[in-house]
Amino acid sequence: MCVKESRMFQEKASANCLNTVTTSTEDDAFQKKGHSARVLSPEEVEKLAKDQVLVSEFKQLKLEKEAQKNWDLFYKRNSTNFFKDRHWTTREFQELKACREFADQKLTILEAGCGVGNCLFPLLEEDLNIFAYACDFSPRAVEYVKKNALYSTERCKVFQCDLTKDDLLDNIPADSVDVVTLIFVLSAIHPDKMHLVLRNIYKVLKPGKCVLFRDYGLYDHAMLRFKSGSKLGENFYVRQDGTRSYFFTEEFLSQLFKAEGYEQVVNEYVQRETVNRKEDLRVPRVFLQSKFQKPFSEI
Repeated sequence: MCVKESRMFQEKASANCLNTVTTSTEDDAFQKKGHSARVLSPEEVEKLAKDQVLVSEFKQLKLEKEAQKNWDLFYKRNSTNFFKDRHWTTREFQELKACREFADQKLTILEAGCGVGNCLFPLLEEDLNIFAYACDFSPRAVEYVKKNALYSTERCKVFQCDLTKDDLLDNIPADSVDVVTLIFVLSAIHPDKMHLVLRNIYKVLKPGKCVLFRDYGLYDHAMLRFKSGSKLGENFYVRQDGTRSYFFTEEFLSQLFKAEGYEQVVNEYVQRETVNRKEDLRVPRVFLQSKFQKPFSEI
């Protein structure tokens, strides 16, 4: 299949799945994918309208300077217990299986921002023909990965890296990676530096291969829970522990990737309503799930 036909097929398949509703039995959630942002209630609109006071410039500079320390302290407090293992990754991103040219082809992946391995190790267990590079901002998180019983240098290489300034080429050959996963990582980085991450990743990704992205979307429940005094900028907030979170719009993410030379394959909101039946509690979650491709080299 030629590049143009492949792209048309991908776009058609993507269009067919937009605005569809599915039920997940994992966490009793309803899920809808599409290009429409979540509609806020009048109370939510009022809350966001009132919350316009920004954190002082002095504190913002301090948060940026201490970003690594704050994430290291996060992992010190929570060890490997905070995040659930992400077994949904291959279900949501079929490229992890479909990008092979033949059944047993060995894939090389990069998990940019691996944390303590909640995505990495389920992938390595499920697919024995994967070699993974994995990196994280936090030295403590990297150490937790290396201490995991499933860690093997024959199947993965893990290293500490600030993706905004440390060159990935110091650890990974140029144009050598089949798939890059960028899952709940970019939101923790200052919006002014996000393009540096994408530029860094671009250098190690093979032409024609994709970055698989999933992160917080505009008006996610977590965004609406921030108290007054937590706002750093538009859609950008700080948690009590000093870690930060950005909430993406479809348009912002698209422009961010395209400005660094990527082509958009899929870019859509995933809206989930998680239901706690015991407490009759419905929690609206919003994520942005996307695929961006490094173009094929010109002949």
